[in-house]
Amino acid sequence: MKGRLISIRPAFIRSLSIAVLVLAVLLGLCWGRYPLSPSRVAVVLGRLLHVCGGSDPIADAVIWQVRLPRVLAGFLVGSALSCGGATFQAVLRNPLVSPDILGVLSGSAFGAALVIVMGGSPVLIQLGAFCGGLAAVSAGLSISRLLPQGGLLTLLMGGLIANAVFTALLSLVKYTADPMDQLPAVVNWLLGTLSQTGWTELSWLTVPVLALVTVLILLSPLLDVLSLGDDEARSLGVCVQFMRPVIILLATLVCAMTISMAGIIGWVGLLVPHVARMLAGAEHRNMMPVCALLGAAGLILADTVARSLTSGEVPLGIMTELFGALAFVLVLRRLRGEGV
Repeated sequence: MKGRLISIRPAFIRSLSIAVLVLAVLLGLCWGRYPLSPSRVAVVLGRLLHVCGGSDPIADAVIWQVRLPRVLAGFLVGSALSCGGATFQAVLRNPLVSPDILGVLSGSAFGAALVIVMGGSPVLIQLGAFCGGLAAVSAGLSISRLLPQGGLLTLLMGGLIANAVFTALLSLVKYTADPMDQLPAVVNWLLGTLSQTGWTELSWLTVPVLALVTVLILLSPLLDVLSLGDDEARSLGVCVQFMRPVIILLATLVCAMTISMAGIIGWVGLLVPHVARMLAGAEHRNMMPVCALLGAAGLILADTVARSLTSGEVPLGIMTELFGALAFVLVLRRLRGEGV
């Protein structure tokens, strides 16, 4: 009977996570400075499936041009950052690791800021953020190979060095930016927002992000092995020296894509994996799907609050930093109570 309950629990947690995500999507479409009832939202979505007739131009414009792109972007960014953070925590065997540990955030921020100062288009800004994140992590991995001994410590040291270098480069770009025009644009991007995400960005980012998130979830058994330690992984036939950089590169790719879409969104990649681990257990094959669903739901709710709280929109990065830090205190208190 006990074994049956254990086998039922992951399916129940996944179903509950899906229900939370559906509720978050519904709230994201209904709430805002122009509130819509669930029935009006259902009618607008029903016309897409040719189920409902009639016309509601205002609701159509609010949902199709503003809210639905942001909800979809929140789904992609939240699930990707959560799975990326859980992957980094497993590969580096450190529960306090987040996607910025190897410099991907500072590198992406530098790349985007550089393109903004150079007067690039929104597409070029996203491309600059993506390339900057890859450059930072590549530099960190290269530095770690130059350091003696090898292993996780040198990998983390390489990431810290790369993070410091690209943070300094970002400060240099901000120092040289025009304070009347360019600097506010850089700061606004660094604060994080989904307001600039439209159907154009979603059309070329949705498939790669979903594909990488799916790959990370499928790699869950390998993450379980790598989290045991290098010696145990080698005894099970895993080539640690090859697989760890490959998985880190995949997690970096998906995080860089989200940063290019939404800017700097903090705490999601650190907090959500802990919540998913508490609910679904430590096995990644059970935890990673829940992590993706909860991360998507959490970011959609945070974005809904950010654009509905005041007459002006609060940057999404501020909301995630504020509520993420407070929620992480509760998570740490729970873990301490369990003796972890």
